[in-house]
Amino acid sequence: MRYPATMRKADHSAGVLLYHRSGSALEVLLVHPGGPFWRNRQTGAWQIPKGLIEDGEDAATAAKRETEEELGLELIGTPEPLAVIRQANGKIVEAYALEQDVDPALIRSNLFTMEWPPRSGRTAEFPEIDTARWVTPEEASTLMLKSQLPLIDALRERLGDVA
Repeated sequence: MRYPATMRKADHSAGVLLYHRSGSALEVLLVHPGGPFWRNRQTGAWQIPKGLIEDGEDAATAAKRETEEELGLELIGTPEPLAVIRQANGKIVEAYALEQDVDPALIRSNLFTMEWPPRSGRTAEFPEIDTARWVTPEEASTLMLKSQLPLIDALRERLGDVA
């Protein structure tokens, strides 16, 4: 995919959509962003773990690094290319898929710092993600950022699990 010359690095990120089967049902791991902006939002807030691609880094490496940082665990195996989407905010997300069983209770996210409360001059630290959970594709359709929903369809198609 070619990107416009005007695109900033902040407009391009990568992440991994983890999945497993619970019995015969497909489940995907979604994360809820941390911080005050997302605190009381559920519907349309959940997403895949992802983050910015650093200078000199390829998307696959960034996807694995960012996912490991946000989940606080090591990915086992090599994530496979899944899809490239453009989120509603204009950001390009290169997504990869990886089958791995993860216990959401063991997830320990990295932290970010921001001024909080706004215009107070004080800073506070928040986890990049505050929780994660396994959901079915049907549950993802209401919980997930709408602009990331094509990732669920791409995974189902890849796995031959199209309902």
